[in-house]
Amino acid sequence: MSTNHPIISVTGSSGAGTSTVKHTFEQIFRREGVTHAAIEGDAFHRYDRMAMKEAQKKAEAAGNSRFSHFGPEANLFEELEKVFKTYGETGRGRTRHYVHDDRESELYGKPPGTFTDWTDFPEKTDLLFYEGLHGAIVTGKVNVAKHADLKIGVVPVINLEWIQKIHRDKAARGYSTEAVTDTILRRMPDYVNYICSQFTHTDINFQRVPTVDTSNPFIARWIPTPDESLVVIRFRDPRGIDFSYLLSMLHDSFMSRANSIVIPGGKLDLAMQLILTPMIHRLVEKKKRAT
Repeated sequence: MSTNHPIISVTGSSGAGTSTVKHTFEQIFRREGVTHAAIEGDAFHRYDRMAMKEAQKKAEAAGNSRFSHFGPEANLFEELEKVFKTYGETGRGRTRHYVHDDRESELYGKPPGTFTDWTDFPEKTDLLFYEGLHGAIVTGKVNVAKHADLKIGVVPVINLEWIQKIHRDKAARGYSTEAVTDTILRRMPDYVNYICSQFTHTDINFQRVPTVDTSNPFIARWIPTPDESLVVIRFRDPRGIDFSYLLSMLHDSFMSRANSIVIPGGKLDLAMQLILTPMIHRLVEKKKRAT
């Protein structure tokens, strides 16, 4: 962690909703005049789209049916930790962008499924913001979590996570339900070992829980709406959290444990604004006092 160059990481699985949380952070940054460098987790995948398919074929031919984007074989964990460490020490670093689709291809001038070149972060930023799969990863070789000053977990209950992934991959990427299901099954061991374990290191977890039947996520025709959901917000360290204020501002919310508040799903953006804005302010103010 670094007072001079703070780091915020948002971590969650594919389909968890980290992009929504990223949008809320960007709103706060714009409103509060916070300049930031940004890392998208996909930038630290080891392979582009075609190379990943080849690597997966080789893994399967060698008897490894569990090879996935969630595990260390397909990611640059050491490089990600180095970037976090370097930014915390110097405020510098570099990243790249993974081009997902034709729209991004036009924007970056690279074919879909490939990476842009590595580029340096802008100079004189207030903080580094990461959003992706591995913002709090800890393994026997790396510890990304220890370098981040504020770690946010986005963790829908797993049936809801699968529904969101299936609908996103079918609509945005043209995959069939069967193809997405195969991906979910292949990723499961790495999901357990490298995704779930991160949420013991996060400072705050936002977990959306549907209030409608999601028993069979593979045949669900639509994603439960925010009004059909509750969100459990868990603080690893509840000291300094004004729960009375949050309960007064977030109507129909309640405390489920001493470190957890449950809110209506439609109040998530407001809750994040109320909780995260003062935390960002504190990080930036500590930086200014230190420098």
